[in-house]
Amino acid sequence: MRFYQATTFLFPRRYEWRILLVCFAAVLVPPLACAAYQAATGQWQPEILLVLLGATLPSAALGLAAIRALLRPIETATQMLRAAQAGERVGPVPVGNADLVGRLLHGVTVAASESAARIERLVETTERDELTGLRSRRGFLDSARRILTDDSNGVLAMVDIDRFQAINDRFGHATGDALLREVALRLDHGVRRSDLVGRWGGEEFAILFPDTLLEEARVVMERLRASIALDPSLQGDEWPVTFSCGLAPVRSFAQLDHATRNADGALYAAKNGGRNRVQISRDD
Repeated sequence: MRFYQATTFLFPRRYEWRILLVCFAAVLVPPLACAAYQAATGQWQPEILLVLLGATLPSAALGLAAIRALLRPIETATQMLRAAQAGERVGPVPVGNADLVGRLLHGVTVAASESAARIERLVETTERDELTGLRSRRGFLDSARRILTDDSNGVLAMVDIDRFQAINDRFGHATGDALLREVALRLDHGVRRSDLVGRWGGEEFAILFPDTLLEEARVVMERLRASIALDPSLQGDEWPVTFSCGLAPVRSFAQLDHATRNADGALYAAKNGGRNRVQISRDD
């Protein structure tokens, strides 16, 4: 470390250039020593100097090129470490031997793998709802941003479990949580793989139907509504389980906020209309 610290004034940001400079200086020692000896003795032999220089310079160039190539894996490993620290995806790491560079590359592999796994866990935590396993609101919006392009023809559904607060108060939060998980499972399994289901918050869910007409989405939600309302495994001895739904068209991600307000308005209309129904927004 002392020599490393003592030479930092030489190319402070380019460690490999310092190595090349030191090697180049070492290669020039023999011809310089020969020239110094001839100068001191006064016995000049230019042909010897020329031969020595002629052999030294090409070999020095080849040696420096070889050293530069040997340093390349270290530079690659450094770039990969920076990428891993920045949370970027790291490509395949070159496999090394059991030498110093090989151990460094192995360390980069381990660090990159651990970093990628940690990032995936963080993303999964922020984009997935812990209780239901569906996408959280953030995860739903992130996915909707990728799905909804300009001039899309999609439908947004806002779903709310009827009288959920009363169920929670009467039977307890454990029963309420179990009900949320069951309804989430049925919503997720009751739509296409291309559709997007998320927990919007509380007892409210959001479903995005890409490339779907309003009437097509209404048929799907009516089927889901009826299947949940008639599901004997969800019906308690004292309380039926139903949901209300509001539908609104959405044609781009920029219009998603507007579509959400329209779908919420239709949802409230369904609630006020007696619950356990699907309502289409009247505002395009």
